[in-house]
Amino acid sequence: MTLFQAAILGLVQGLTEFLPVSSSAHLALAPWLLGWQDPGLAFDVALHLGTLIALLWFFRAEWKSLIIAALRMVRTRRIVGEDQRRVVLLLIATVPGGLAGKLLDDYAETTFRSPALMASMLIIMGVVLWTVDRSAPADRPLDAMQPRHALAIGLAQMFALLPGVSRSGATITAGRGLRFDRKSAAVFSFLMSMPITAAAVIFKLPDALRTTASVEALAVGVLAAALSGWLAITVLLRYVSRRGYGIFAVYRVALGALVLGLIFAGGR
Repeated sequence: MTLFQAAILGLVQGLTEFLPVSSSAHLALAPWLLGWQDPGLAFDVALHLGTLIALLWFFRAEWKSLIIAALRMVRTRRIVGEDQRRVVLLLIATVPGGLAGKLLDDYAETTFRSPALMASMLIIMGVVLWTVDRSAPADRPLDAMQPRHALAIGLAQMFALLPGVSRSGATITAGRGLRFDRKSAAVFSFLMSMPITAAAVIFKLPDALRTTASVEALAVGVLAAALSGWLAITVLLRYVSRRGYGIFAVYRVALGALVLGLIFAGGR
């Protein structure tokens, strides 16, 4: 893998990880469309280190408050205050995705990386995102979230193991379906992604270091992912507060249709 290819894949990861368009599908489809060798799932997950850095930096004030709240909760064995309650909600939302990732890891590396499956999921989830975002009321702030809401959003995250579904797409759609406003749905989606992303990076980064011919290429990809990930979070939170998620739904359907068209035409 060249440094240029690594930089492009890093940019793809950073720009699509937090947008509801499926970074896993984009990372698998980009080499397929461009005729590059597929770097594999381990490299893709390693790029998540970059978006994890962006996530931790962008929400650094929130993470500081949550860590302090978690330590206080462990010490006092009591849940007092909004920060401690949010820690519990994030834990509840994280468990389903973690279990699904453990159980279906082998499928994620093989069967789920089929271009036809990814294209189909892009289209299906695009339609669902459009429908839910346009029809669901937006009258619940993040502070109104209850454990049942966190569990439902966590269950939705399980489907993100299918490339094309999108972790942020599934969790944001679930949040919107539960009547949370667009920004609140996005913020909770981003916050709940940290534990599972960190776990994936910890488990897969050693594989990526062993299988990647160039450590420099991996470093370039991670840096590109961090910078573009920070930009994506900034743009998304500002954009959806005014416009909604419709443009991302349209993009998903268009990309999925393009990939299916190439497959059926025999072009790939």
